[in-house]
Amino acid sequence: MCALTLRLTIVFAVTIEQRIRAVLWDFGGVILTSPFDAFGDFERSAGLPEGLIRKINSTNPNTNAWARLERSEVSISDFAVLFNNEAEALGHAVDARQLLSLLNGQIRPQMVEALRRCKRAGYKIACLTNNINTSDGGSEASDPVRAEAVAEVMSLFDHVTESRHTGVRKPEVRFYEMACDALSIHPREAVFLDDLGINLKPAAALGMRTIKVTDPDVALRELSAVLQIELY
Repeated sequence: MCALTLRLTIVFAVTIEQRIRAVLWDFGGVILTSPFDAFGDFERSAGLPEGLIRKINSTNPNTNAWARLERSEVSISDFAVLFNNEAEALGHAVDARQLLSLLNGQIRPQMVEALRRCKRAGYKIACLTNNINTSDGGSEASDPVRAEAVAEVMSLFDHVTESRHTGVRKPEVRFYEMACDALSIHPREAVFLDDLGINLKPAAALGMRTIKVTDPDVALRELSAVLQIELY
């Protein structure tokens, strides 16, 4: 093989390897406003230390009450007891059930429009979400209007990977692999948007392009540059 042919082969291989075929979206904090904003308001109104909820959820992150709830290993009633115990261990009383009502963020219209445009441009789109089973008393179950709006957005995805159904959650590597398998793609062919760095690190390690969503407009400009399409 001549040097020119070899160089062209390498360039072609790299181009194929890096070609994006799918856009993967977190839900809460990306498609929806972040629950951490609501957690902050809750802490202030309850006279709790700033960042307490994050601290509880980052302590024993794979086995704590929140992780077990998102994997459907415990009921909401059991979660409330376990989470309250975790809060008390840090010297505070927290109404765990009230916290769950704060997960119902507002839908970000610009994100939904971007999702639609990605789909029209031919990209596979999937949702990768850590969520909970609301059948035994979650707040979303008692809000049919919101549930309908969320269901409409969810119907746009080619595939939805949900921790409550898989028994696996972000940032477990298997969660991302399951999503890629469902879309028949290699991780290098995906770009993933999430609002938490801890969830982006395993995706990046697998080869995905990653975008951290802090300001949604900034994130969409970054995604637009990656895909080379106008998103909103």
